[in-house]
Amino acid sequence: MNAAPQSALIELQGISKVYGAGAALVRALDRVDLSIDAGEFIAIMGPSGSGKSTAMNIIGCLDVPSSGHYLFKGVDVGALTQNQRALLRRHFLGFVFQGFNLLARTSAIENVELPLIYRGMKLKQRRSLAMRALEQVGLAARAGHSPAELSGGQQQRVAIARAIVTHPYVLLADEPTGNVDTATSIEIMELLTHLNRDQGITVIMVTHEPDMAQYAGRLIHFLDGHIGPAAHGEETV
Repeated sequence: MNAAPQSALIELQGISKVYGAGAALVRALDRVDLSIDAGEFIAIMGPSGSGKSTAMNIIGCLDVPSSGHYLFKGVDVGALTQNQRALLRRHFLGFVFQGFNLLARTSAIENVELPLIYRGMKLKQRRSLAMRALEQVGLAARAGHSPAELSGGQQQRVAIARAIVTHPYVLLADEPTGNVDTATSIEIMELLTHLNRDQGITVIMVTHEPDMAQYAGRLIHFLDGHIGPAAHGEETV
């Protein structure tokens, strides 16, 4: 007997997002269809206002579509309650932002522990998991340092450790190299590639940098609320 085909990890079906009304109406997304399989590394590109950040927010359960269906592991996210969507975020998704978003007065390891505190995990267990995550990003020796004592690249590594400490299915990275220099950008991208290839984490990254997009296995290009062909120089290998 043949096995049933596996559905995509993430499916956007006819997703639209509209802000405002009348003359002030803005259609950020217009009937977007997108399928992402588990284990992919996706780069999302497009000019400002193209809809890429709106799509990212919907995938990350930080926003809801005006119409259409978002399926995660076959579950219609639109049918979930607000609390259920929060649980989906907490248990299946990890987030990395351009601005790092670290707490300034706490150590690296305490920053990494935050998602585990929200889960109600006891100190000994969360400290062990946080240290393991810091080891994965090469910062175990800096666990006791505050963000002010770390370089920009090290701060982003702490942010990545915080994102992966819960063992998420999906890592959503919004301009992860936007605040670091070129050499550090390469280090960050190599780390994301390692997490994707060696740990099987699905990576979805928004970037304005074609060189960084080259690390991804597939490029999604947004323009005027639609997914379209990649602009010249933005194809992935």
